[in-house]
Amino acid sequence: KAIRVVSMPSMDIFKQQSREYRESILPPGIEKRIAIEAGSRMSWGEFVGLKGKYITMDSFGASAPANELFKRYGFTVDNVVKMINKL
Repeated sequence: KAIRVVSMPSMDIFKQQSREYRESILPPGIEKRIAIEAGSRMSWGEFVGLKGKYITMDSFGASAPANELFKRYGFTVDNVVKMINKL
């Protein structure tokens, strides 16, 4: 499988770029997308699209060592691979 990894440190700066540039990074014909964010999935919809998947932390107040929280929310290699294969 060919996979493209895109790091987007600032959605706002990305959205300010030309349409040509944005589409060169996120080609509109590629609908199989996944957002991996140690935070809310809010705002990712416009980049992931209707057919995309998310691995995010959409609840608040959990308290545990970081590694335990990452496992609980699905931030593991196995889960990322599983989600990619579901696309």
